[in-house]
Amino acid sequence: MLKVKNGDLDKLGQLFERYKKPLYGFFYGLTRQQDASEDLIQNTFFRILKYRHLFREQAESNGGEFRAWMFHIARNVHYDQHRKKKLVSDDLENWKDRVGHTENKASEMQQSEELQLLAVAMDKLPLEKREIILLSKYEDMKYSEIGEVLGCSEGAVKVKVFRALQELKVIYKQLERIN
Repeated sequence: MLKVKNGDLDKLGQLFERYKKPLYGFFYGLTRQQDASEDLIQNTFFRILKYRHLFREQAESNGGEFRAWMFHIARNVHYDQHRKKKLVSDDLENWKDRVGHTENKASEMQQSEELQLLAVAMDKLPLEKREIILLSKYEDMKYSEIGEVLGCSEGAVKVKVFRALQELKVIYKQLERIN
């Protein structure tokens, strides 16, 4: 990213190739829409290019700084789209088409009733809680990195993850009883 910041824009393609799958998983987990997720990835990299001058890296970083910065931008891109389109949808009528979190796991999740139920439970979570679960469990980000993305302390992230998982568990159990 430092090379991109310093004008070597060809290196952005390498960053895109390296991070498009984690971003796709993040966005698909939030939107459950393939096309929207792909658009959000493009918009994220457009903003990375546009705001490259704002990137700063700590000397001891091993790429975590860029990843946290990228997910911070990705989060803002999603919120901006969400605000623009006012995507507030608790409609579960097409949930079977939206099950899955990454390209390679979509077919596994559709075959598993338990994972389908989990996907429905995730959809029922408030956006902020769904987002923190996706960052911590699906993207395997460290609490310190998530804290950078969310603008809060590592301790606050631990509490948020715990509460989000507790709420997910309650929703999942309720859905399990219905089925």
